[in-house]
Amino acid sequence: MNLNFQTSLANSYKNNSQKIRIMSEDWTEKNIFCPNCWNNIINIKNNEKVFDFLCENCLENYEQKASKHKFKNKVLSSEYYSLINRLQSIDKPNFFFLHYLDSIFSVNDFFVVPKYFFVSEIIEKRKPLSPNAKRAGWTGSNILFSKIPNSWKIYYIEDWKEISRKEILEKWQKTAFLKDIKKDKLKGWILDIMNIIESLNKKEFTLNEIYIFENDLKIIHPENNNIKAKIRQQLQFLRDKWYLEFVSSGKYKVL
Repeated sequence: MNLNFQTSLANSYKNNSQKIRIMSEDWTEKNIFCPNCWNNIINIKNNEKVFDFLCENCLENYEQKASKHKFKNKVLSSEYYSLINRLQSIDKPNFFFLHYLDSIFSVNDFFVVPKYFFVSEIIEKRKPLSPNAKRAGWTGSNILFSKIPNSWKIYYIEDWKEISRKEILEKWQKTAFLKDIKKDKLKGWILDIMNIIESLNKKEFTLNEIYIFENDLKIIHPENNNIKAKIRQQLQFLRDKWYLEFVSSGKYKVL
């Protein structure tokens, strides 16, 4: 895979952000396949909001964020209300993240985060533009990237290293069951437990290690008065979906 941008495409543009958008989207269209079905993706050049690429085979769509900085903490995103509406729609996008080296215009990292990991809680509303601004009242947003665990990022390129198609597909399929969960509250619980499991940073863990986060979960879900039972319920769900393996009483393994 050629990791370099075709810089000649940007010769007619003066704005740097436009140059990067043109070069990065061209690179993605030429090099990246749909992780859901392996088909080619096409660049949608009609200014759709929160919509850059489409797989014509399975109709999965993708929004891309490109940056010369590593993705961490907060990532500048699009207009807040448009983004929230898309995330709550039936055709919500998956997200591509492309980190490039601006000294040589080359891709250093490229990964996708599946759409079912994107809930409104990880989108931060920015302060509206002032009345004197050209786009007065326009409200931007940030993706709270620090709330996205590493296991939810499916890499195609990591530190200049290309990842095999087999590995990309396996990682995509591992959490594909989340697509079928329609209720945000239920999905929120599952994602919270998956996030806690990742924070333990080990393949095997005990139920008591998850119980330690009971107070944290109570703050997130104040309406629930039986946190421990809810934890057990989510672990059983993840076991049934082959995300976890039940090893022995109170002991689990991440598959």
